Amino acid sequence: EALRKIITTLAVKNEEIQNFIYALKQMLQNVEANSNRVQEDLEVEFHSLYSLLEELKEGMLMKIKQDRASRTYELQNQLAACTKALESSEELLETANQTLEGAENNDFNQAAKQIKDSLTMAPAFRLSLKAKVSDNMSHLMVDFAQERRMLQSLKFLPVPSAPIDMAESLVADNCVTLVWKMPDEDSKIDHYVLEYRKTNFEGAPRVKEDQPWMVIEGIKQSEYTLSGLKFDMKYMNFRVKACNKAVSGEFSEPVTLETRAFMYRLDTGTCHQNLKVEDLSVEWDAMGGKVQDIKAREKDGKGRTASPVNSPARCVQSPKRMPSGRGGRDRFTAESYTVLGDTLIDSGDHYWEVKYDRDSKAFGVGVAYRSLGKFDQLGKTSSSWCLHLNNWLQVSFTAKHNNKAKILDVPVPDCIGVYCNFHEGFLSFYNARTKQLLHTFKAKFTHPVLPAFMVWCGSFHVYSGLQVPSAVKCLQKRNSASSSSNTSLT
Repeated sequence: EALRKIITTLAVKNEEIQNFIYALKQMLQNVEANSNRVQEDLEVEFHSLYSLLEELKEGMLMKIKQDRASRTYELQNQLAACTKALESSEELLETANQTLEGAENNDFNQAAKQIKDSLTMAPAFRLSLKAKVSDNMSHLMVDFAQERRMLQSLKFLPVPSAPIDMAESLVADNCVTLVWKMPDEDSKIDHYVLEYRKTNFEGAPRVKEDQPWMVIEGIKQSEYTLSGLKFDMKYMNFRVKACNKAVSGEFSEPVTLETRAFMYRLDTGTCHQNLKVEDLSVEWDAMGGKVQDIKAREKDGKGRTASPVNSPARCVQSPKRMPSGRGGRDRFTAESYTVLGDTLIDSGDHYWEVKYDRDSKAFGVGVAYRSLGKFDQLGKTSSSWCLHLNNWLQVSFTAKHNNKAKILDVPVPDCIGVYCNFHEGFLSFYNARTKQLLHTFKAKFTHPVLPAFMVWCGSFHVYSGLQVPSAVKCLQKRNSASSSSNTSLT
């Protein structure tokens, strides 16, 4: 048995050696192939450099020749004009001397006048005795001392250094703008690779993390903006690496940025039995209550403890539904087709959006205290505030609170943004697309509030994990300054 084990071990070792030999031979082939490839690349690079230098040389030589030809032409023309003028002047001088020698006293005045007129018109008096161009050609000289030093410092392409930690980064409007810098500006960077992931942990990224790194490649600039994000976790980790055309550098030290936003889900334990909740989407289901009754009867028929058919408080719940956030209270019933969010608002300012089906017979969005009764409808009690759209019989768009309604004379958007500032007591509604203010409640909240929704014969979808938009913040500052003009229902 011992011998068999030894033989088996030797056989395994023998196979490992064979595999290692194969790997070494493959590496030798790769070394040969890769060295030939980089040698060819080097030849190509130097050939391109030679070609560039030759092209540069030809261009400079052509410039010198053109300048020489231009100056030669100007000077030759000036020389020819001067020579011709000199010959003309000499002829005039000889003629003048001969005329003066042969002139009699009586003819002197007339001869002198003729000589004067001839000499005055001589080209010598119209010539400039300054050269049109200089003979200095020093402006066409070159000095490649700096370039020579640069070429002498050429070496093989290094691995680029990792970018320094990102600074001046901005988190706003569900976007993250990241900025980084390279320590060496002349590092021949071709592009950058950015990786990010969401996390609920502050500080340095953890080695073991459920969320995978998301990758963005081919970034040419030293900054990048991630837009349209859903901030459903508290933080985000970021890291960047630089790449040249050959290799990638190491990732920078990861940084963690806070992505504060209001993240909540719908509390299925509160929803009316005619509302079908899937994640953040809600659809009114006319058969919902009847299905619950049938399930209750089936349980009762099987001998299990069944809820009374007429008691919605103990109806059968889907195992996917979260525990009720209403402190053991019954779900909404009767004509209160309502569902609440599962996260209380007791401080700060928060924002979320809801898009509803325009064909819905009725729809409402707002906030409510957890104590909202199971028969209560949004806006008809002192514990709820909402915008209400009625498409049944007569179309109306109103702001409701404490059974008081104000008709809103604004276009009805299909997506509504809700802003709630708990401490200042502002509840504002916006057109989520244009950020037009639809209505503002000024209230003194005495208890924490929950996002609240109502739909009848329709559907809607909630968008949570949103930050307060910058446009809304600006509008709310103005709204705070003139709250009395915007407050109509309290």
